[in-house]
Amino acid sequence: MEFPVWQLSTFGGGFWIILIAVLHVFVAHFAVGGGLFLVLTEAKARRLGSKPLLAYLHRHTRFFMLLTMVFGGLSGVGIWLTISLLSPQATLFLVRTFAWGWATEWTFFAGEIAALLVYYYGFDRLDARRHMLVGWLYFAFAFLSLFVVNGIVGFMLTPGEWPVSQDFWDGLFNPTFWPGVVLRTVLGLLLAGLFGFATALGIPDEEARETMLRTSCRWAVAAAPLLLLSGWWYVGALPEPVRAFFLRRGSEIAAYRAAWPALLLAVAAGSMALSLRLPLGLRRVLAGLLLLAGLGLVGAFETMREAARKPWLIPGLVWATDIRPSQAAPYEAPLLPRAAWAKIKEITPENRLAAGAELFTLQCLGCHSVGGPVKDIRNYTSQIGAEGVEAYLTGQGKLFTQMPPFLGSPDERAALAAYVAQGINGRYAPKAKPVEVNPVEVAIPPFDLENASHLLLAVGELGVVAMAGCDGSFSLAAPGNGLKAVLVKRDVLPEVVTQGATVRYAAPDGAKNPAAHLPFWKYAKTLVGKTLAGNTSVTGLTPDGIMTPAGKVFTAAGIPVSPYADDGTVNPYPVFTVTAADAAGAPLAATKAVAAVSTEMGCKTCHGGSWGEAEATGVAKPTAEAILAVHDKRNGTKLAQTAALGEPVACFGCHTDAGPNAAGLPGRPELLTLSAAVHGFHASYMTGQGAEACNRCHPTAPNGVTQAQRDNHAAAGIGCPRCHGFMEDHALSLLAHEKAAGKAAAVRLMTPLAPRSVATVAAVHPRAAWTQLPDCLTCHKDFARPAKDASAFNTWTKDAAGLYRNRTEATGNIPCAACHGSPHATFVAVNDYGLNVNNLAPMQYMGAPGVIASGKRCDVCHTVEMDGDSHHPNMVK
Repeated sequence: MEFPVWQLSTFGGGFWIILIAVLHVFVAHFAVGGGLFLVLTEAKARRLGSKPLLAYLHRHTRFFMLLTMVFGGLSGVGIWLTISLLSPQATLFLVRTFAWGWATEWTFFAGEIAALLVYYYGFDRLDARRHMLVGWLYFAFAFLSLFVVNGIVGFMLTPGEWPVSQDFWDGLFNPTFWPGVVLRTVLGLLLAGLFGFATALGIPDEEARETMLRTSCRWAVAAAPLLLLSGWWYVGALPEPVRAFFLRRGSEIAAYRAAWPALLLAVAAGSMALSLRLPLGLRRVLAGLLLLAGLGLVGAFETMREAARKPWLIPGLVWATDIRPSQAAPYEAPLLPRAAWAKIKEITPENRLAAGAELFTLQCLGCHSVGGPVKDIRNYTSQIGAEGVEAYLTGQGKLFTQMPPFLGSPDERAALAAYVAQGINGRYAPKAKPVEVNPVEVAIPPFDLENASHLLLAVGELGVVAMAGCDGSFSLAAPGNGLKAVLVKRDVLPEVVTQGATVRYAAPDGAKNPAAHLPFWKYAKTLVGKTLAGNTSVTGLTPDGIMTPAGKVFTAAGIPVSPYADDGTVNPYPVFTVTAADAAGAPLAATKAVAAVSTEMGCKTCHGGSWGEAEATGVAKPTAEAILAVHDKRNGTKLAQTAALGEPVACFGCHTDAGPNAAGLPGRPELLTLSAAVHGFHASYMTGQGAEACNRCHPTAPNGVTQAQRDNHAAAGIGCPRCHGFMEDHALSLLAHEKAAGKAAAVRLMTPLAPRSVATVAAVHPRAAWTQLPDCLTCHKDFARPAKDASAFNTWTKDAAGLYRNRTEATGNIPCAACHGSPHATFVAVNDYGLNVNNLAPMQYMGAPGVIASGKRCDVCHTVEMDGDSHHPNMVK
């Protein structure tokens, strides 16, 4: 913020520091190990009295001097120049903190230069003893230089006690100091052996050449296992979060971590092969490959070490953006007015993209390039629009700390998201067009109020079942919904009938073949553990069937249903016909009910891709694959791989789910429940939002193809947060329950969240998904109209028996939903599919939408006029 930013778009993202630093470190470590190689080889040559070996050593020293002094020195200066331009804040901090350390290291480096020059030019001028002494002095200076630099470099990953003590020695002798010294020294010895191969192949004398090749082999082979062991020591000295990042299977450094032992094995095997009497040309190729393997070892280690530092350049002190946390506080305050070199200080509609470019320079360019070879921002964002980018920025630095938090106001966050989506990726938001809704004409069944002996009330078990529709990749819910029905014998005192009656249900034409439209049945064996006949649900039901008596009601749990009709249209509201007959088969009553299902999940917003069906619904295969890839990266799983092999996963197969569409699978109790995992993870990316957060994933958007939130609450402007809480509240309530069960993952997901409906996290009451939900009577006290600002959040039903969909009125005979409608579809329910579809029972029995028996229409069931609140208080008001 205090310094200008060196703008390197294509070759930004640390490209130059990676290129220069890896080559410099490669040579600098050789300068240490090679120094010891010089004196020990000289000692051997003088002991053997071998003039060819001494002649070789003289030539090797010249090569060594040119490479380490000239290239090493210049690349070292190049590092200082590059870091001072890329990260002036961090560079200034290191210079100030370790001024005496740098001065000492430069003194040692000067000693290196002097000793190496004397060693080379005194080869034929100094006697053997003095010449060897100069060689030992060079090695001592080189090692001491590494000793000091290792401490400062280690400080940038593990500052240890320094942030508290501010003591120079605490910073230098940090937790990774000693393992770092050993690892880097052993690495230098290995490189000395590899460079020994390269130069030894030029020895004309065969005996001397073979002697040096065997010597170089011993250096490399002996160093390889020591390097592996010191590497594990180094990892073990890291703080727990950094060590976890190093070891996590799905992390971005997994390939480099796997390469480390593989390269060491290759070095050892190649070195032993070089000691064999192979053709000289083949040996030269092999020696070159071994040097590349050595460079790979250096590059892999430095890449892992640098990646492990993220989001910091210096942990706790300077972010990778070269901004200090103390400069950025408060994080939510506008950043541009505080950035000394920003040209734009205030965002307007006209300069929005330009402001986004300024913010990209300040907060992204330090790590990401644009179209370049290192961390190209397009690789991460090209498939998503501004909404998705903004969600990522919202969650940045919360659950996964390889990136610092976004700094700035919501307007600045939106401007940066727009710039990335539009200015970099050319993804402009498509012009909004109304979703095509295809309402189906529904004939209301007749009802003869004067003569009907029975009436049948039927209702969908859930107001809608949300599923992804991408069962070839993963399944969030088995496709289908349930129906409940109550058969009432009309009388002065009506009677609920279950004995001697049969209740049947039948799917409408065009909805009898869901297996033709959803891949669930193709993969049922993998998803739910058993092969299912086409159009047969996990519970054994088909689109047409007989309902089962259960207490006072008839149920059909898990009817297979698809939102895709046979004519190619999307119909989330298939209208089933429900009929009742007596023991002789004579009809008693008939009605209709909706078993609503939807695949309208907006995963594409953040995970890329498009809608899977009709440009309006369904998770498309590319989106599903992207979701699995993220899961694999974050959790070390291989779901994308198994799905590609034709073995998709059921999310509820691992994460327990008490919902009616979880196929009864037990899951893994040690994991978070499915609801807690999904909401808990995504809450960090959707903070600060209202009902729009719900609408992005659930089929409740008022302009979507489903419009599932269609009840009287929606008509009154009461959105999801009034009952379930805001996204943060909702997630915290689920996670609090999981935390109480001892699940550590819940604590991690809760940490970045702050509740919005109550003051503290401790004030959020835990609840179990699907079995504890908002209690209607929290707002509707004594069944009366609620206060305008009433909220049901944080008062949960005790168990599943108290759920609205399972509750009955005072007599215990009639389910609440039979008269009031399905959850989220309570009467009067309204959306673009029309009054008839959404209010079938009241339209049939009362000729108008509304709660059954409202307006003192007790005559629906009672054959005489009634006066009193027999089913619940205040029902006749």
